[in-house]
Amino acid sequence: MTLEQLRIFLAVAEHLHFTRAAEELYITQPAVSAAVHSLEAYFGVKLFHRIGRHIEITDAGTLLQTEAKDILDRVKLMERGLRELNDLQRGELKLGSSLTIGNYWLPAKISQFQEQYPNISIKCTLANTEEICDGTAAGLFDVGLIEAGIKPSLQKMLKSEEIGSDRLVIVVGKLHPWYERPEITLAQLYETAWVMRESGSGTQQVFEQALLDWGVELSKLEIMLVLSSGEMVKAALESSVRAAAISELMVQKEFQLDILRKVTVIKPVGSMQEAEIQSDRLQQLEIKRPFLKLTHNQRFQTKIARVFGEILCRNVS
Repeated sequence: MTLEQLRIFLAVAEHLHFTRAAEELYITQPAVSAAVHSLEAYFGVKLFHRIGRHIEITDAGTLLQTEAKDILDRVKLMERGLRELNDLQRGELKLGSSLTIGNYWLPAKISQFQEQYPNISIKCTLANTEEICDGTAAGLFDVGLIEAGIKPSLQKMLKSEEIGSDRLVIVVGKLHPWYERPEITLAQLYETAWVMRESGSGTQQVFEQALLDWGVELSKLEIMLVLSSGEMVKAALESSVRAAAISELMVQKEFQLDILRKVTVIKPVGSMQEAEIQSDRLQQLEIKRPFLKLTHNQRFQTKIARVFGEILCRNVS
């Protein structure tokens, strides 16, 4: 049984005439007869009574007529839905985002997308970088957004593309002695207590790599607190003498209100020792990190996901 056979049967049932059904469908009368005969043979019933030159529908034909209409109506809805999906008139996008991106960078991108495609539903899950990588690999997210690298076990499975960037900055609160000090040296990083993000956080991964690149031994830092969100880190700094590395995006308001302040790390250029520091021979150290869009290498990417990815890549900085 095929959908085309059902369409032919319904035309015959409506007109109760093989020739008129053929004319409506722009096919030959023998093709109409063959389709009806095939259905009768398939179900083992008679669908029409042949009485002289006219036909009458049987009880079996009436039942099939009702069910066939329902089937073809559902097929039309399915076809319409698939066309609308491809035309971005409906559908759903599942996003997974690390916390900093999801809270401070992504909302503007989602707004841009929804202004153009208001009927697309977006579901966004926030978690740390490691969890977003795992979720994208498992197919939980159409697109994943992270702030650090993909762990080695998933690198063959996931494709990454840079869509933006930000900087990590070292910040302190008013009670900290560094609050009134615009610059510190690498050696002074050992002189304070630290608030860190949890293992699996993109912020923590990037900060630890920067410390290694600077020659700072992580094991010698005094780590007093390990927290699971940037908001918790900010709160912990406001009334303490601890320092932390945090996304510059997250602390703009606190900088404006003088609740927190950025501390710049400086490094002597060349062989010069810190004890011989001269202002014209110093290098300011920065921690820049990319924002990455993740997709699965083998899973089909919908047009919705592809178009959203294009919006993410606009004005990459």
